[in-house]
Amino acid sequence: MVTPAYGSGAMPSVWQPENLQELQALRSRLKGICCFTAGGTLLRTQWEGGLVPAPEHLISLGRIPEMNGVSIRGDELVIGAMTRLKECAAQALLYQLPILQEAVNAIAAPSIRNVATIGGNIVSGVGDTLTALLVYDAELHWLTDSGIEIRSVTSWLQGGRDGSRNPGDVLISIHIPMRSSSLFDVDSGHKPAAREVSFYRKLGRRETFSASLVTVALYGEINSDKCWTKIAIAAGGGSGMAMRLLESEQRLLGSEASVMQAATLAAAVAEEFTTYGDVFATEHYRKQTAANMLGAGLWEALHE
Repeated sequence: MVTPAYGSGAMPSVWQPENLQELQALRSRLKGICCFTAGGTLLRTQWEGGLVPAPEHLISLGRIPEMNGVSIRGDELVIGAMTRLKECAAQALLYQLPILQEAVNAIAAPSIRNVATIGGNIVSGVGDTLTALLVYDAELHWLTDSGIEIRSVTSWLQGGRDGSRNPGDVLISIHIPMRSSSLFDVDSGHKPAAREVSFYRKLGRRETFSASLVTVALYGEINSDKCWTKIAIAAGGGSGMAMRLLESEQRLLGSEASVMQAATLAAAVAEEFTTYGDVFATEHYRKQTAANMLGAGLWEALHE
């Protein structure tokens, strides 16, 4: 029961559903007057700073089994949205996804990663894991009014840009296709790729426990003829939404991989990346930094 004093210092009512059916019932019952919480690290900061009001009802997602843990299902790696960042970083299964693992390890400080969840980082819309998930072609499974819906990270981010997201949808899990058994030459369909190229970079205002200014990620596959058969590049950071840099990808796809492409990539990124300026960094600084980080990362990866 909600106390009449709500709004004058009263605490919100806290609900703890134990399965998706209970969660769906609460969503319908408390629509418009509730807030969902995972680790609560971002929400607590927002409440303490007066950025958003405390909700009348708080729905905790911590007891729902389907939203916890990391597992392999078929040809996908599945991460429950309530999985703590610390667990994600330590999971042996995530060794196969080094970009995501590095992104998780770069978030805040250990004390925060012990509490914060990967789902909370994603749902913030500006989390540092998003660039990694974009280059891994991840899909997000949401509990909506119509049941479970699947959206790519790209389409969900676009929903934030055009206002089509439903804030009442709940992220259940993240699904990432496994690549280790699928490195094939695009022409022959069977010739194994010679190597993978991948890296993640984050620039913050200080070395640790800092909001990012820029984050970038790149994943590529190079065949035995030394040509790019796959390339995925993303950039984001700060309060800006991460994005796939599709035009920059096309500059490399199908061409011979070479350290000489570092300058070409940097120029393409500086032209394509859409970002913003604030008191910490100008728009031009963020664009140029993303370009430099991706160009330098590519040079280092191919110079080995």
